Amino acid sequence: MSGAALSAILAACEGIDRVGVAVSGGGDSVAALVLAVEALGAARVAAVTVDHGLRPEAAAEAAGVAALCARLGVAHDVLRWDEGPAGGNLMGEARAARLRLIGGWARGRVGAVVLAHTRDDQAETLLMRLARGSGVDGLSGMAARREAEGMLWLRPLLDVSRAELRRALTERGLGWVEDPSNADPRFLRVRARQALSVLEGLGIDAATLAATAGRMQRARTVLEDAAQRALEDHVTEDRGILRIGAAALDLPGETRDRLFAHLLMQLSGSAYRPRLEDLQRLLAAGRGTLMGCLLRRRGDKLFLGREARAVADLACPAGQVWDGRWRAAGPGGAGIRALGQPGLAQLSQQARDGLHPHWRDTGIPEPLLQGLPGLWRDGRLVAAPLVLWPQGWSLSARPLAAIAAAGA
Repeated sequence: MSGAALSAILAACEGIDRVGVAVSGGGDSVAALVLAVEALGAARVAAVTVDHGLRPEAAAEAAGVAALCARLGVAHDVLRWDEGPAGGNLMGEARAARLRLIGGWARGRVGAVVLAHTRDDQAETLLMRLARGSGVDGLSGMAARREAEGMLWLRPLLDVSRAELRRALTERGLGWVEDPSNADPRFLRVRARQALSVLEGLGIDAATLAATAGRMQRARTVLEDAAQRALEDHVTEDRGILRIGAAALDLPGETRDRLFAHLLMQLSGSAYRPRLEDLQRLLAAGRGTLMGCLLRRRGDKLFLGREARAVADLACPAGQVWDGRWRAAGPGGAGIRALGQPGLAQLSQQARDGLHPHWRDTGIPEPLLQGLPGLWRDGRLVAAPLVLWPQGWSLSARPLAAIAAAGA
């Protein structure tokens, strides 16, 4: 097994100078660390542990990882989740916190982060998503490579079983800790793990489910490619507003839904797709609001942009990023805030005074213009680069990303 796992790590990390390994102290992550060091050498590996502060044993477990890293000659850091859970979905909140904290740690330090998810984790994920009624995307399981938090995340061990990793540690005389939450049936993943032992009698085991996830991933890639072609054929960006040919509404349902879900996620900055029922309701109407975005139709064109109400309270200095995607450059001494109705009213008066063309000349519906950023000082609009009044300023948005089967 070690040979296959080592080869998988080598292949996944090819061309990456240094990798981080997320190590909790459990068997999977300890094995991933040890095998990464054997495959790449200690100099190319750094380790990180997140102490969620949820169990009194966590600090001692992090110290145990630090001791192992010292033996291996690997740099190691411990990150704390100081804010703790807000309530509700504890495991979901902890997972999001790990991603955020490790992403921040990794940027500028390593070229990618290795996660120790195994074939068993993939099978459990598939069962959990079946329980939620997931479609092709959800049933494609966890991706071997994905980008999030400005980092590349690798899962090179998705074809390796949990038992095989523990056997590798035993062969090397190394131990690991068992998180008691891994046996707590209050958590869906634990119940999925328990269900697998029952399903094996039907021939539904981890290997079979992981293979199914792989086939669904291939199907997802084909569907994403069709949606990407639709984006290239039907969508253009104008002043931060998306102009979409109304013919996009007549695309095959799966392609259409993927296209518009992607656009909504790009504009809103959400990591999650809209609920399918809500999305289909919006598209059937051809107008409305969803995920803080506004859809309007004029003739054979659809316009999609930020809803003014969703960004009304967002403000930042000109040197910072507004609404997750806008940057300003100019004389300085101003802040970025949505134009809103007051901004357009000021522009209308200036247009009547002959100071610049009217915002109606953009051809963009007024409600969508209200959600665009402008430069403000002391409560007064000083520039609207996107609406024909630049005043030496420019505003640029992060470009739309391609549609890709990134997984989760």
